Amino acid sequence: MQFLPPAAAFFLAFILTPFMRRLAFRSGVLDLPDQRKTHGQAMPLLGGIAVYLAFWLTAGAALLFMEGVGGRFWGLFLGSSLILALGLYDDIRGLSYRIKFAGQFAAAFILLAFNIKIEFITFPFQDMVFLGIFVVPLTLIWVVGVTNAVNLIDGVDGLATGVSSIAALVMFAYTWGEFPLLSVFCLILAGAALGFLPFNFPPARIFLGDTGSLFLGFMLAGFSIMGATKQATLTTLIIPLLILGLPITDTFYVMWCRFKSGRSIFQADRGHIHHRLLGLGLTPRQTTIVLYLTSLYFGGAAIFFYQIGPAAFTFVPIIFLLFLLGLKRLEALDAFQRAAGGVTFFTGRPEQRKK
Repeated sequence: MQFLPPAAAFFLAFILTPFMRRLAFRSGVLDLPDQRKTHGQAMPLLGGIAVYLAFWLTAGAALLFMEGVGGRFWGLFLGSSLILALGLYDDIRGLSYRIKFAGQFAAAFILLAFNIKIEFITFPFQDMVFLGIFVVPLTLIWVVGVTNAVNLIDGVDGLATGVSSIAALVMFAYTWGEFPLLSVFCLILAGAALGFLPFNFPPARIFLGDTGSLFLGFMLAGFSIMGATKQATLTTLIIPLLILGLPITDTFYVMWCRFKSGRSIFQADRGHIHHRLLGLGLTPRQTTIVLYLTSLYFGGAAIFFYQIGPAAFTFVPIIFLLFLLGLKRLEALDAFQRAAGGVTFFTGRPEQRKK
């Protein structure tokens, strides 16, 4: 029975997406091309509304038939609805990053009000450390950070959708058998995202927009708190950090590079890993597939850590260091290609670089 809701979410998203595509064209909610973007024509947004509706219509129906329903899921609904409204307004009219952050913090406070919070941290071979007054700031930073990390990787067709689907499936594997309702919600989110993916995979016919990428990030942040903070025997937040390793590491790496070069960490550029892979000659589809595999790498590491337990803690820094080493080597490969006269390693053809 628990596999019926994600199937329903898949078909709902698959049915709703073409409708939202037509609505976006009619209402003029389009993403126009510019020098930072990978598409060369106006693309309809509003795909995130299809994912939101598919998820909550299915989840609402599932709640009627499952036991263990608590008020915390109302917190997810209200917080994600605020995030959706924030992203929708940004897609239509545009918002400054200050207002976007204010709205995201407000949505995170809703989770706190419904007792979705990080109350303690556990370390390997040690007792739980209760956070006390640090519960609120750590929860807020985690929710807003994960929400934005997923939003920032939404720069190539299908990337945020696929990575979020993989993360939700890994969270399902992590919570299955211990938190039945939460594991079903993870599957429903994966189903809704996968139902949208055929229209979003390169070459995309519709985008998530901030509406969808912020929604997916917010839901993953909420799920990770609800699942991870119940695992008193494991190192709290390490597994969610691994599950969301790709967007989190990419975000921190880009911000560090901006800070090191003396620029604002909020200044948009083409420094994200998907931009750099495209710059090396990969097509959007190849870039997306490579980063899907990277997300599976982090997800597999999370499952390994969960199965082994605290003894695997020493492997966690190695997992992230290997990924960061790979990011660093991209710069060396790019320099080699430039020295070779612009012939790309992946295509064998001269790369047409933008000035």
